[in-house]
Amino acid sequence: MTDLLYPPAACAEPLHLDVGEGHRICVRDFGNTTGHAVLFLHGGPGSGCRIDQHRLFDPTHYRVLLVDQRGSGLSTPGGAVQANTTDHLLQDMETLRDHLGIRRWLLFGGSWGATLALRYAQTHPHVVSALVLRGTFLARSLDLAWFFGKAGAARIFPRDYDAFAGPVPKHEREDLIGAYHRRVHGPDTATATTWARRWYEWGDRVACWNLSDRVQDAGPDARRLLAKVRIETHYALNRYFLGDRPLLDGIGRLPDVPVTIVHGERDLVCPCEAAWTLHHAIPGSRLELLPDTGHLLDEPAMTNALIRATDRLRGVLSD
Repeated sequence: MTDLLYPPAACAEPLHLDVGEGHRICVRDFGNTTGHAVLFLHGGPGSGCRIDQHRLFDPTHYRVLLVDQRGSGLSTPGGAVQANTTDHLLQDMETLRDHLGIRRWLLFGGSWGATLALRYAQTHPHVVSALVLRGTFLARSLDLAWFFGKAGAARIFPRDYDAFAGPVPKHEREDLIGAYHRRVHGPDTATATTWARRWYEWGDRVACWNLSDRVQDAGPDARRLLAKVRIETHYALNRYFLGDRPLLDGIGRLPDVPVTIVHGERDLVCPCEAAWTLHHAIPGSRLELLPDTGHLLDEPAMTNALIRATDRLRGVLSD
């Protein structure tokens, strides 16, 4: 991905913003401090931001805010699920916007970050200038069934799914999310980490299946891995705290702003039906489906498409 990106930009001293209930969120601020603000919303939930992600944006035009959501990345306390719900994250975004004196900002979200961007835009439409959504996750029952159930991705990767589901006692396998949640939140850290690793490896297999030349690594260190999976299972168990307000039912509350939806046709984490459905639900939205591309931001075609999307918006957005 490196050769496709803008050069590294200067970063202000990281902000560790107190958002209440014992949480501090880490905010890294790049680019033009008087430029149009971009709020980068990472996935997971729980993944945190990577510093090179600011390089997707023209640093002469944009002020890029990489924000680690509650319990994620460099935010503290790591892996904390107390007072950590979607509504808390939405309030944190407003707290940050108010703290920085930002009137409107572009929301840039991938996977769970796209979910969060849509919910925020439905809740606070007047402060959103545009949306750029990658690998959209709509958090519907069918999306969870695809990823965790026996009739979805499991049919494509049966060996990997068996490694994921097989260690769970048979009487618990109808609720794998609950089974994993109980174990990764258990009192023994070593046992919890073992289960977290299994959860991570299943997701990694589904996300990276199309990258034959990808260098395999060990993934996050044990501490970060457990923190991430604790947050992921917490949100999944609670159906992402969307309650009785599914994302698609709230489309009419979105602001009339540019919406760009970019999705890999080979995405098996969030199959591209979600992007297609969302595009047809949002009048005037722009959909770009990328052949031979999966779920990950780092895939060259995905990186290029997202840079093009934010470059196009430079002449459209005003503060």
